[in-house]
Amino acid sequence: MRIRSTAFEHNQPIPARYTCEGEDVSPPLIFEEVPAKAKSLVLIVDDPDAPDPKAPQRTWVHWVLYNLPPDLTGLDEATATPPRAAVGLNDWQRNDWGGPCPPIGRHRYFFKLYALDTVIDEREGLTKLDITEAMIDHVIAQAELVGTYSRSGD
Repeated sequence: MRIRSTAFEHNQPIPARYTCEGEDVSPPLIFEEVPAKAKSLVLIVDDPDAPDPKAPQRTWVHWVLYNLPPDLTGLDEATATPPRAAVGLNDWQRNDWGGPCPPIGRHRYFFKLYALDTVIDEREGLTKLDITEAMIDHVIAQAELVGTYSRSGD
């Protein structure tokens, strides 16, 4: 399975358009080679370099999507909630995309796509922790795309 973007290459900078310094919309994503036996997909975007990449203290969650249909081939730019999917709670306490906005230094943003052999219970307000616990023993494939970002003047 693969995940990629037409907006940036793996391990390359994320354009400002997708960050707090731009329009803060989600980037376009492409999903490829999803296993035929997948029942749902999960996408988690997080930053393990918060608040400072030289002294990280926590992983900041930017986006949590779950129960994405397994036949979905990607997400368009500025996707809010894809059809037939659910949006979890990010670390801004919002159920939507929160783009890169690092306080200091160049951070890494991990776009992690998981194929599951199940559908997750759709309770409201699920967090990354809730989702990762629900995924235990159900991940049949995974893929990762990493982008980087540092604020202008940094």
